[in-house]
Amino acid sequence: MACGSCGTTENGVPKGCKSNGNCGSGTCGSGSNKLAVFDWLSNMTMPSGEERFNIFEVRFKNGRKHFYKNPDNVPITMGDIVAVEGSPGHDIGTVSLAGELVKVQMKKRKITADHEDVKKIYRKASQRDIDIWQQSRDKEIETQRRGREILGRLGLQMKLSDVEYQGDGNKATFYYTAEARVDFRQLIRDFASAFSIRVEMKQVGARQEAARLGGVGSCGRELCCSTWLTDFRKVSTSAARYQQLSLNPLKLAGQCGKLKCCLNFELDTYLDALKPFPKQDLVLKTEKGEAVFVKMDIFKNHLWYTYKEERFKWFRLTLEQVLEIIDLNKNNEKSISLEEYEADVEIPVKVDFEDAVGQDSLTRFDVPKTSKRRRNNRNKNKKRPVGAAANNTTAKQNTSRKPQARTQTKPQTKPQAKPRPQQKPQSRTQAKPAAKPKQQAKPQAKQQNKPQPKPRPQQKPRPNPRANTNANSDDNQANAKVNKKPKPRRNNNRNRKNNNPQNGNDSEK
Repeated sequence: MACGSCGTTENGVPKGCKSNGNCGSGTCGSGSNKLAVFDWLSNMTMPSGEERFNIFEVRFKNGRKHFYKNPDNVPITMGDIVAVEGSPGHDIGTVSLAGELVKVQMKKRKITADHEDVKKIYRKASQRDIDIWQQSRDKEIETQRRGREILGRLGLQMKLSDVEYQGDGNKATFYYTAEARVDFRQLIRDFASAFSIRVEMKQVGARQEAARLGGVGSCGRELCCSTWLTDFRKVSTSAARYQQLSLNPLKLAGQCGKLKCCLNFELDTYLDALKPFPKQDLVLKTEKGEAVFVKMDIFKNHLWYTYKEERFKWFRLTLEQVLEIIDLNKNNEKSISLEEYEADVEIPVKVDFEDAVGQDSLTRFDVPKTSKRRRNNRNKNKKRPVGAAANNTTAKQNTSRKPQARTQTKPQTKPQAKPRPQQKPQSRTQAKPAAKPKQQAKPQAKQQNKPQPKPRPQQKPRPNPRANTNANSDDNQANAKVNKKPKPRRNNNRNRKNNNPQNGNDSEK
């Protein structure tokens, strides 16, 4: 809302172009433009007899700004593209600020109205001027690539960071960074012959390079130096020490490789909070021994101390307790041990996350996953061959013999437990291929002594249309079926275990 179409009404209410910060003039907000400014005094009426300030601020590529005067009184508003005086020729830029705020910016940079750097505004840019300007801007990437190739061929210790063409396309400024002095006289000759333009070399620092190129910081936002920060103040490691930050260069360095500018933003607040705290090199004298400082929590007013002889244990003390011990030491008195002081410290209860709107818990991924071995074992049992399954069933039946014998000795109260003796001959017939008639006679005698209904329908009812009325024949047929099914399975397992030695002997016999 900084261009002419986004002004305010007579009552001071902003009209708004409803572009959400993407105005066609390119001056609304700070979304896509660097160091954009909103003119809050644009609707201010000048007093009678006062003329409007006739110097404008013009922005060029990557936030480069200069001041230009308007001697011909060309009607200019914020967001207009103008042709200004260059050296030599003319340049094309966008008006970023006008009115009384320009005075504030000039005073900040210590530039007067009659300064030699304040040049003229020729006119509003025509369509032909804009087309030539766009064509020259399109050459910048290719020029930078070829310039780096020439640098590598000459072997100069410098880094070409950016290239900016002038609006008329007759001049290009090459921005570079270098740690030492570089002799680039031969480089200028090669650039002039390769690109057929006037060449200007300009050295910038690491912070200025990051401000021109832009980027995203570790906080997730665009760099401060490329959006709103205009001056670069000195940042030292003492700013990190005062804020109790670890001196890790990977975390404290920004995109430019220097210390982050944001370390200075909260430094004054920390300095005010640290005024009542004692010095960190002060030693506390107690009855148990001398204690030294370890760390502190500035805004909770907590300090940690430990004994010189027993450094494995840290004691949390409040600021009031530490000041009390210091007062006692000044009077040549020793305080009580730190354990007694720590027992009086009240630690605030940490508020856990409350699921107020049905969200998931923040610690839902902290619980270790349950092992899936049981499921895998089940899947393995399903994928086993038929012979292995038969061995498992026979083994289970063999292990179930003992509890069956015990149940027979106990008085049987339920009628369903009576047919269990039939499982014994079945398991024996599966374990031994040849079924003896004595093993079959035992269950028959037991069935005659106990007149009960047939146990077959209780286990698995199988339709048998050719069933005989004789009970002995039914039992013999059932035993024969049981003997027929597991025989090939057992033989396969035996053959696998013995690697087929018996089959060869049998064929010879």
